[in-house]
Amino acid sequence: MSLPVIVLPVGTDDVALDACLAALDAGTPAGTPVWLADDAQAGPRGQAVIQRWLAATPLQAEYSRRAQPVGAVAHLDQVLAACGEADVLVLAPDAVPTPGWANRLAACGRQDAAIATATPWCNAGQTASWPRLGEVFPLPADLDALAQAAARLAPTLPELPAAVDHAVWINGRARQRAGGLDMATFDSWYAALIDLSLRLAGLGWRNVLCETAFVGRSGEGGPAEGELERLATRWPAWQARIATFLMHDPLHPLRANLTAALAASNSDTPQRALFD
Repeated sequence: MSLPVIVLPVGTDDVALDACLAALDAGTPAGTPVWLADDAQAGPRGQAVIQRWLAATPLQAEYSRRAQPVGAVAHLDQVLAACGEADVLVLAPDAVPTPGWANRLAACGRQDAAIATATPWCNAGQTASWPRLGEVFPLPADLDALAQAAARLAPTLPELPAAVDHAVWINGRARQRAGGLDMATFDSWYAALIDLSLRLAGLGWRNVLCETAFVGRSGEGGPAEGELERLATRWPAWQARIATFLMHDPLHPLRANLTAALAASNSDTPQRALFD
């Protein structure tokens, strides 16, 4: 299966970027197209990390850097627009992808023509968080084992309130029909992705969890100042929907399935010891 372009917006944290690129090499098939898009964010050390990686990576990588920043959302919208109707995988610059993540995420996205976004599990993934909903956990000790455990699950593709910004597969045709990202209202990818997800849902598309894939993250994404209020103004039902999701926790059985699959593959290591 051919994989979509992986879009990686470059941030200012060169240590996180270095770890992300190393994990990307280790967990992604050789020759996969990758676009490192730098909105004039990487400093000298970050640029050195990128150049060193470009010289050695087995991936089909391109790097672009703006002379002056235009803002995270405006820059990402330009990158996505350049991809046209092609599907893309957008990865946070501090994410830690696991082996097979891209194949399984793309497979989930292509399983149903109505899917607009597919989000994998994450230790800091808010509504897609594992092992508990809405909590931030350290990176699991054995990401490879966790990836293998997730891969053994049957994808049921449950609905999420919105895609989450650690990693997301985006249907290019759906994104174009929704009008792209709202760069005039939102400054963070976190809030712009929620807004895009809600517009897509309003057009009849689905935002789903891909429970067969896991992408780690060093911390949780978040909105810029005032963006939660802007989301609430534009989408009055949003806060109630999130509250209902958190209260009823519809993904609890699926998280339990992943925990059980991991325990079965690593039965000599109690799961609680990994996180508590």
